Amino acid sequence: QVQLEESGGGLVQAGGSLRLSCAASGRALNTYWMGWIRQAPGKEREFLGTIGWSGPGIGYPDSVLGRFTISRDNDRNTVYLQMNSLKPEETAVYYCVADVMFSKNFNEYQYWGQGTQVTVSS
Repeated sequence: QVQLEESGGGLVQAGGSLRLSCAASGRALNTYWMGWIRQAPGKEREFLGTIGWSGPGIGYPDSVLGRFTISRDNDRNTVYLQMNSLKPEETAVYYCVADVMFSKNFNEYQYWGQGTQVTVSS
């Protein structure tokens, strides 16, 4: 079992930056891929990228490539999502996810956090 808790959401102006954190707890965390997914009102969920125990974040969609960065602090069991140049249409609930298998399909992630709201004002 893995528990995930996101934090860092809030209100930010368009063009601004925000960093989300995801604190993980459980066993064998080094075996899990950790990712981020968002869901905007009235839209489908969107996979934002994932990161393994070592190495950089990967799997960024074109919509966030170059603006979002996923990183991981294994000593703190925490994964981060740095978001720059935010746009109003990126207002959404952002979820931290985890699974032992790499995937860019959000449906394949077994563990989900409760989500954190990010609102980007124009």
